[in-house]
Amino acid sequence: MTQITLRKTLLAALVSATASGAFAAVPEQCQTVTMTDPGWTDIGATNGLATTVLEALGYQTDIKLLAVPIGYESIKNNQIDVFLGNWMPAQSTFIEKYADDLDVIRTNLTGVKFTLAVPAYMYDKGVQDFKDLHKYARDFGERIYGIGAGSPANQNLMNMIDKNDFNLGDWRVVESGEQAMLAQVSRAVKREKGIVFLAWEPHPMNVNFDLKYLSGGDDYFGPNYGGATIHTVTRKGYASECGNVAKLLQNMEFTLDMENTVIAMTSDGMSANEAASTWLKSNPAVLDTWLDGVTTTSGQPGINAVKSALDL
Repeated sequence: MTQITLRKTLLAALVSATASGAFAAVPEQCQTVTMTDPGWTDIGATNGLATTVLEALGYQTDIKLLAVPIGYESIKNNQIDVFLGNWMPAQSTFIEKYADDLDVIRTNLTGVKFTLAVPAYMYDKGVQDFKDLHKYARDFGERIYGIGAGSPANQNLMNMIDKNDFNLGDWRVVESGEQAMLAQVSRAVKREKGIVFLAWEPHPMNVNFDLKYLSGGDDYFGPNYGGATIHTVTRKGYASECGNVAKLLQNMEFTLDMENTVIAMTSDGMSANEAASTWLKSNPAVLDTWLDGVTTTSGQPGINAVKSALDL
């Protein structure tokens, strides 16, 4: 072999090794991040923010629309990597059930409300606490409108009815998806009819409807109108396997204003990723925190890649 040929061979090997090293910066099994979404607008917003950043870093993302129980079972079976919507304490039963199958990465949102609500005209009529509901059973048709079948919140309400708490033993929970529930609320509000339903913040319903949260549900939803925290969870061992994504997830914290704004934009017709990009362009400072210590899939500084993708 001539000296020139040897040099060419060594150079080709070096280029190949460099390229392989770049791709090896993130293990192959980590290059696609699979997330779950129960079909809730707030989780759609946070998933949109996360996937916008992840894709700018070079990752593929795959969001599965799964009911909460199926989502947790999929985390257990290693079919889902990340869930940004672990509402606590409402989902405490799932955290207990799957304690050996998942990792809680961090609290990503505080100041959340989650309990029963009524339109303001029913509140003014005298329905201000859980104990007031039975007095207006005829107005409500002895129905409480919940969200998707099998959700922990619906189960809480069913337990309340089974125990005849607040004299609601003859009532029933109408299980439906979020959008179906809100459509029912919209119809009732237009006619100024009685309706009691699960409500939460962040969510556009707080802007779209003049609603009031009911006190008295502490035993079922916790104090402060079901004051909750939302956590990021992953499948077991994901952080050690996919450390770069885990670092991003450990850094990502949301606010009520952030989520309300992104959700409102999606309600106006934007996709979750379009709304997320729009918000991030207007609030780029958050990226400095989120991307601290985070790289692209090829090992380059993440902050530069994301800002470039957003034209910042």
